Amino acid sequence: MLLSTTPWIEGKKVVKHFGLVKGNTIRARHVGRDIMAGLKNIVGGEITDYTKMMAESREQSIDRMVEQAKERGANAIVGINFSTSMMMQSASEILVFGTAVLVE
Repeated sequence: MLLSTTPWIEGKKVVKHFGLVKGNTIRARHVGRDIMAGLKNIVGGEITDYTKMMAESREQSIDRMVEQAKERGANAIVGINFSTSMMMQSASEILVFGTAVLVE
């Protein structure tokens, strides 16, 4: 599956559009991680547990979007965008979306 944030793929011709495809996940923070994050907030630095959690969330969202595109017969997704939102105080959503296409 070819993935692109641009509306095209260099050297490929879009021969069919399958429409919008998306994938998302919602992750809640962990109390133990919040304690460590609070300590990092005092001394500064990267909160690696949250960095890892968000990276895993992005990958899971991409996998779900790709699966939806494959089910429609696409071999590429163009115009990919990410969005995040806070669902509640301790949970965030990662949403990825794009246009499923068939390219040659």
